[in-house]
Amino acid sequence: MNRLPTLFISHGAPTFALEPGIAGPALTALGTELPRPKAVLVVSPHWMTTGPVVSASPAPETIHDFGGFDPALYRLRYPAAGAPALAERTAALLEAAGWPARVHPGRGLDHGAWVPMLHLYPQADVPVFQVSLPVRLTGESAYALGQALAPLADEGVLIVGSGSLTHNLYEVAWHENTAATYAREFSDWIRDAVLHGRHAALRNAIDEAPSGHRAHPTPEHYWPLLVAAGAAGADVPTRVIEGGIEHGVLAMDGYVFGAVAAATASADAEAATV
Repeated sequence: MNRLPTLFISHGAPTFALEPGIAGPALTALGTELPRPKAVLVVSPHWMTTGPVVSASPAPETIHDFGGFDPALYRLRYPAAGAPALAERTAALLEAAGWPARVHPGRGLDHGAWVPMLHLYPQADVPVFQVSLPVRLTGESAYALGQALAPLADEGVLIVGSGSLTHNLYEVAWHENTAATYAREFSDWIRDAVLHGRHAALRNAIDEAPSGHRAHPTPEHYWPLLVAAGAAGADVPTRVIEGGIEHGVLAMDGYVFGAVAAATASADAEAATV
């Protein structure tokens, strides 16, 4: 199998499972275009631990790790199989790269994993497992975590960083259709950096991008983008998974890093979208 691309997906609010907006259909279309992976590895900020932990359940449960939403959300299940052998391989790669990794035999899928997977692979017919996000990360170490996982992309594993391009929950307006200026400016700055391969800028974006600290009062939902970028490397074509901005401030854009983009992107990379 040729090297798989890596993805960054904005999973937004849990309601994304029921309200797909622009990003949901774009992910479903992408899932039909991608080469079929052996498994999907998701890094999500909704599972954070001191050091990286790899989920190895053969049948991971669907974790409803949120409260106060539509009861229909709690009835949803994503019954994908796990990938215990690949989980062991992943832990070994992390250990070899200097990360004190361990395997968790019973961990399920948090909503940062199963909600976007509902759209990417709605039949739940591709195994899914997770690597937890270490608590004490920087832009540099989040990128390095992706680099440690990179060999898996050559082994048939689709590496997905699932976070949110912007994530200021203090300013979420559930019924607001107008995008806040700062959320648009931040997401536009990130788009430019991604499409031009400026990964050093991405690693420092919260400090350097317009309204970086307002877009991310805490950084954990931004780190998965760096994991995906680090797993791909800077010298790959990229394209945008268009998502728009939901609830006034939640930018839902994602990115495809790598080979599929190379096969389908136009000469003008900035115009290429899912």
